[in-house]
Amino acid sequence: MAEMESSVEGRTASVLFAGFRALGLFSNEVPHVVRYSALKRRFYVTTCVGKSFHTYDVQKLSLVAVSNSVPQDICCMAADGRLVFAAYGNIFSAFARNKEIVHTFKGHKAEIHLLQPFGDHVISVDTDSVLIIWHIYSEEEYLQLTFDKSVFKISTILHPSTYLNKVLLGSEQGSLQLWNIKSNKLLYTFPGWKVGVTALQQAPAVDVVAIGLVSGQVVIHNIKYDETLMKFHQDWGPITSISFRTDGHPIMAAGSPCGHIGLWDLEDKKLINQMRNAHSTAISGLTFLHREPLLVTNGADNALRIWIFDGPTGEGRLLRFRMGHSASLTKIRYYGQNGQQILSASQDGTLQSFSTVHEKFNKSLGHGLVNKKIVKRKGLQNTMSVRLPPITQFAAEEARQSDWDGIIACHQGKRSCSTWNYQRSTIGAYFLKPRGVKTNSNLTATAVDITSCGNFAIIGLSSGAVDVYNMQSGIHRGSFGDDKAHTGSVRGVAVDGLNQLVVTAGSERLLKFWNLKSKVLIHSLGLDSSPNMMLLHRDSGILGLAMDDFSIAVLDIETRKIVREFSGHHGQINDMTFSPDGRWLISAAMDCSVRTWDLPSGCLIDCFLLDSAPLNVTMSPTGDFLATSHVDHLGIYLWSNISLYSVVSLRPLPPDYVPSIVMLPGTCQTQGLEDLEEKTEPSDEMIEYESPEQLSEQLVTLSLLPESRWKNLLNLDVIKKKNKPKEPPKVPQSAPFFIPTVPGLVPRFAVPELSSDPQQSKVVNLGILAQKSNFYLKLEEGLLNNQYEAALNLLKELGPSGIETELRNLSPDDGGSVEVMRSFLNMIGMMLDRKRDFELAQAYLALFLKLHLRTLPSEPVLLEELVKLSSQKLCTSRELKTT
Repeated sequence: MAEMESSVEGRTASVLFAGFRALGLFSNEVPHVVRYSALKRRFYVTTCVGKSFHTYDVQKLSLVAVSNSVPQDICCMAADGRLVFAAYGNIFSAFARNKEIVHTFKGHKAEIHLLQPFGDHVISVDTDSVLIIWHIYSEEEYLQLTFDKSVFKISTILHPSTYLNKVLLGSEQGSLQLWNIKSNKLLYTFPGWKVGVTALQQAPAVDVVAIGLVSGQVVIHNIKYDETLMKFHQDWGPITSISFRTDGHPIMAAGSPCGHIGLWDLEDKKLINQMRNAHSTAISGLTFLHREPLLVTNGADNALRIWIFDGPTGEGRLLRFRMGHSASLTKIRYYGQNGQQILSASQDGTLQSFSTVHEKFNKSLGHGLVNKKIVKRKGLQNTMSVRLPPITQFAAEEARQSDWDGIIACHQGKRSCSTWNYQRSTIGAYFLKPRGVKTNSNLTATAVDITSCGNFAIIGLSSGAVDVYNMQSGIHRGSFGDDKAHTGSVRGVAVDGLNQLVVTAGSERLLKFWNLKSKVLIHSLGLDSSPNMMLLHRDSGILGLAMDDFSIAVLDIETRKIVREFSGHHGQINDMTFSPDGRWLISAAMDCSVRTWDLPSGCLIDCFLLDSAPLNVTMSPTGDFLATSHVDHLGIYLWSNISLYSVVSLRPLPPDYVPSIVMLPGTCQTQGLEDLEEKTEPSDEMIEYESPEQLSEQLVTLSLLPESRWKNLLNLDVIKKKNKPKEPPKVPQSAPFFIPTVPGLVPRFAVPELSSDPQQSKVVNLGILAQKSNFYLKLEEGLLNNQYEAALNLLKELGPSGIETELRNLSPDDGGSVEVMRSFLNMIGMMLDRKRDFELAQAYLALFLKLHLRTLPSEPVLLEELVKLSSQKLCTSRELKTT
């Protein structure tokens, strides 16, 4: 017991789950970086996703590489033709091949927020306006400039085209400075426009720079003559980013904090188009590809989009995109039985499907619309007013997905539930509304479930009513109870796998069992606390209930009794999931813990903490992954099940066990593999049990040899007779390579001589030349040292025919001796004394007696040994009978 406690105390993190990778992360507030590969003649775009970055091929927007993770979140990025630079905290690193860190630069005391590649050098600027120039390959500091933050706080940096060794710095105070970094001289100061500079971009024309301001103005300025060429103004707030088309059209694009993009004609000096709601959040970065009508944009809404300008009006059309959720997730569940798709609903109002195999299988089912027909008829561009609220609960079944809608969802503050079609990736045909409800009531749908056949949907309401609807027609098919199923709000509904039983949980601490067909109440069960949520494992008929007092109750729906109760969470239980075989119940709570309960033993077998509270948890139908979503996180995080590919000791955890914090996995699949290898090294906790050769000296122990080695030793003559061929095989005569000839003047072939004795045996009689076998020699050694282990091991390795040959050769008639036969009987006596290899001793002795039955009566020495063996066998037989 002390060893078990010490091994539990030495446990680190989780023994069941290891971080694998994150799904659904594509971009954040850090501006993207576009690179051109001259070798492959392709453009690549790099976006930041927390502690790593993704590199996509612009041609198909396919994921090319995922970088290794850094210790902190990346705050800014830059790139040249060879390397990608990423800053995190007061350090920044250079990545080669979009993955590996090859250089690391340390020297700043504040957080770095600007990076600018500069030939063989790179420029970094921190929030204290300290500018440092580094030599890339030696990682040495070349020059350091310090600016007074109150006078000139650097906000942007630009290397003007054709300006050798010069950089242009913009400030939050509005002024700009042109520096020669080789001579360390300030060449010129631009007074600015009395508002902060937010963006700098080189125009296609030399000496011309576009300057974005906090006021929403874009100033096209000639820095050679310090002249303003033109000004544009956007009413959407500060300019976040600027880019110019270089494919022959004088167009400039400017981003805004509200997600709109303005397109300006530089010849006519006017706004020619607006790309409204290009992103749901601020435009982090936008870049026109060189000499192509393509615009790459990204934002903090977790979206990367490519727009093509091929229309006559100059408006951008969405060409390709990679998009995840832009707000926290409300519900995630695995869809289907292959464990390759995860359905997720979010506060942004969308329902999406993420593939665990490849990003190209991701798809969005879109926003729910109150009335799609009105939107199509009126051609509304802005659908924000007709969008449904976020989905709070949903249930999905793929059984009839090709025939009709297979997803039912309830929305925040709405009493009607929407249906969705997974195959068509759109909202379904029906809104399932409760009957006889006033329009001004505060009634909302709180729980939903769908039958395993996909024909019926069960909807629970905050009023306590539970209704049944047909998924194919959307028709109401009845309600449970005379008036209401519950007097309080419905907290959960579930249907068993045979469509016979419906279980409902109410806030009035009642759990009710109903007949699905007749809608009749079968049983009612009182609970100690109000249920918070309910989950049914249909294959095993096990029902999990999360209570408001942070406890968990497990029921068997056949006996309708509570079979397990668990307590240990210190916060509201947000979600639960069962393992595919129904042995584990995994719960996630607001105390930032994920706990795994073993149902057969009723014990807590695994627990780990996270730095962000888990909102949802779901287990793959194949059992290979656990998926979680978290507060203030936009992705779905996969955890691999270690027990599938490694030895795991599932020992109960003590009540006072303190779990450790585990970091969320990154987007790279190799994340944490080194830690996993360390974790899977043999330890006191995961050593396989090795059974001893003999549990006790008083117990009779059998050998591990198969029965074919000893069971048929007495019947070998019968087996050989049955297996004897009817006639010997005929070997065809083969002609010699050189045909022999008779010597003489006339060449003649030699005729082979025929054997005169046709019955001549081909077996060579060695006689006295026969050699002693190893087994025979070991028996002779046993007479001297009384050690028979080596002889017994040799006999165990032989087959039945080999064993018979060895025992037959012990006879004096076949080259043996009486002393060796006595040594063999001593070996059998040793086996009976030790009570090991019991069946082998019986089989070997029986064969020995059969072969030497005529020799044994004439040898007194052997008869004396046989009398001893007989008494030993009688004692052993009595012990076996008594036990």
